Amino acid sequence: MRNLKLTIRYDGTDFFGWQTQPGQRTVQETIEKAIGEITRESRVRVNCSGRTDSGVHAVGQVANVYTASRLSCETLLKAINSKLPDDVNVREVVEAPQSFCANKDAVRKSYRYVVQDGRQQDPFLRKYAWFVRQNLDAEVMARAGRCLVGRHDFRCFETEWPNRLTSVRTITHLSVNRFGECIWIDVEANGFLYNMVRAIAGSLVQVGRGFWPETQIADVLRAMDRRLAGPTAPPEGLFLMRVTYHPCPT
Repeated sequence: MRNLKLTIRYDGTDFFGWQTQPGQRTVQETIEKAIGEITRESRVRVNCSGRTDSGVHAVGQVANVYTASRLSCETLLKAINSKLPDDVNVREVVEAPQSFCANKDAVRKSYRYVVQDGRQQDPFLRKYAWFVRQNLDAEVMARAGRCLVGRHDFRCFETEWPNRLTSVRTITHLSVNRFGECIWIDVEANGFLYNMVRAIAGSLVQVGRGFWPETQIADVLRAMDRRLAGPTAPPEGLFLMRVTYHPCPT
């Protein structure tokens, strides 16, 4: 059996998240069906770096799949994409070591949350950004977010804590930048809690609106209480951008 590493992008608007669920259209089921049609294997299981929720998008989702197919990676890439709908695409197929696991071997993940602010919503962004009907101060948001970089207990940004054995994570990068009428909140960490990025985005928007002082993000982090953090931002603004792994041994 070969172990293949897939890099996948998808528009999550019309998917009920990544994970296969009975009676729902999911990314996992869609990709597994396409691979099965090409390889003619009855049991195809695609293991991803991390599940995304309904409405969340991905530019660089990573998954692995075992197959007995002898088709080349290039042939498989073209064939699988020919079976996929327009809102999901496999960007790359490469050989991986037998031991490679897209989930367990992930070192860091990078997410981007997109906010569109102002008086009028751009109809072309309605599926890909959270529209906030107010001008936000991106510079203040950036300063407020600096306290989140590093190793902390992020339970205040976790939905339904506790969900994991530990809520301690290390954020290696967090930036807030304006690009025209949009603000990009980029967060990279060694792992994320459930709805963590969306809760961080919702909290930073409270600062950008002027509802909170920029020091309140640090206060929320120290308090470790989800009730004190901002709202969970809607899913359409969230993108999984990149998953980082250690180089495979040659």
